[in-house]
Amino acid sequence: MSTELIINSRTASEVAIALLRDGKLTELHYDNADEFAVGDIYLGKIKKVVPGLNAAFVDVGYEKDAFLHYHDLGPQIRSLNKFTKRTLTGKQRWSLTDFTPEPDIDKNGSIDKVLKPGQTILVQIAKEPISTKGPRITSELSLAGRYIVLVPFSNRISVSSKMRDKEEKDRLRRLIQSICPKGFGIIVRTAAQDCSVAELDADLQNLVQKWKTLHRQMQRLKAPSRALRELNRVSALLRDILNDSFNSITTDDTDLGDELRDYLKKIEPGKEEMVKQYQGRVPIFDQMGVERQIKSSFGRSVSMGKGVYLIIEHTEAMHVIDVNSGNRTNSN
Repeated sequence: MSTELIINSRTASEVAIALLRDGKLTELHYDNADEFAVGDIYLGKIKKVVPGLNAAFVDVGYEKDAFLHYHDLGPQIRSLNKFTKRTLTGKQRWSLTDFTPEPDIDKNGSIDKVLKPGQTILVQIAKEPISTKGPRITSELSLAGRYIVLVPFSNRISVSSKMRDKEEKDRLRRLIQSICPKGFGIIVRTAAQDCSVAELDADLQNLVQKWKTLHRQMQRLKAPSRALRELNRVSALLRDILNDSFNSITTDDTDLGDELRDYLKKIEPGKEEMVKQYQGRVPIFDQMGVERQIKSSFGRSVSMGKGVYLIIEHTEAMHVIDVNSGNRTNSN
């Protein structure tokens, strides 16, 4: 199977990203640098605590307050709040080596026992804003890399359940235990299979550097403000799905092409050569057959072949999909 990315620069801040497998459109993403993105970390201000919902509404700078449910606080929320308060007052270093964690919260507790209106809190975007709703957020922070995910205030090391080889999982767990900094947990991703300790450590150091950047930003910001930006959507997509089946990345944006080459040099040296610059006069999505597939896939009616088609209706509460067999009849 061949996999390729086609990237269309719509405006100075927005791109459309099409993922094709054997020429068929399988994923379509839009990325706007000016909008809230999943993975972004914000210094927010709690506007309202609603015990009836066991949730809080947090001002992160969006026109609608973000929604934070108790179950999205994470067990270590008290440790995070302590770290945040000490950092904002200049008493906390980025390192957690000498940090004394607070007890975990009860998984069935009440949010008004943990958070108060007016409190400053560190949160991460879990779901982007949609329609009239603000973003959904979590306080269980994580920093994702190519091979690992760094989780502050945790001491747990786990390996992706998608990895089946027990010996390899045990090997990776031992390697991670030897390099994991105190005060952090690590989740080993599937892409880490067969990685050396040097590759894992390089990814870890990159994530530790992000944590340092977050800590530094917190010291100079006032809520509500974005404290750490996730990778742009294209780079994040490459980080998460890049494998040997990838054979082409084509973009009509010269600057983005250079950025992707630099990123690929860091995470997969040699792969940067697959980035190609499109310079044709016909829009890239039209030239590559993407626009036609978008129209056929995202219309109200979608043909599935052999007479079967879908009718898709979008409402405020849900998407309704009606499966029809068309006028097909069986003959004996």
